[in-house]
Amino acid sequence: MTERETELNDDELGPIDYIVVEFPAGQSQLTGEAAAELAALVASETIRVLDLVIVHKGEDGSIDVDEIEDHTDLGELGEIEATLAEVLAEEDLIHIAAAMEPGSSAGVLVWENTWAAPFAVAVRRNGGQLIASGRIETQALIASMSSESEGE
Repeated sequence: MTERETELNDDELGPIDYIVVEFPAGQSQLTGEAAAELAALVASETIRVLDLVIVHKGEDGSIDVDEIEDHTDLGELGEIEATLAEVLAEEDLIHIAAAMEPGSSAGVLVWENTWAAPFAVAVRRNGGQLIASGRIETQALIASMSSESEGE
């Protein structure tokens, strides 16, 4: 991912995360309920959206990318468009498309966890640096907890 120094400052940033959500051919995209939830997270200053794009993979493997600013009717996502830092590079999108099924579309969301920024900044100011990060998938945690409770 690229970084625009004028908009992203290490002295202020919280942890950065991303997700890629794939939609099979003919299925919904990031609209409606999901868009409202994303807009609410931004409005509450829980997160700051750094990039949001839709990647379409043709049946022939071709790739088409829709930048959010290319859409005129953004609804609740309209306010997000003005704050984008556009951190995804073409190479990132090519790697994402390689994992997608032909004929599908994927929403790619990169965000800053603004709620954690004060803690992250304090750690960096005191010489700390992130050496590992990860995510436990929700389904894996639920399955683990279910098997533990069945074993009791």
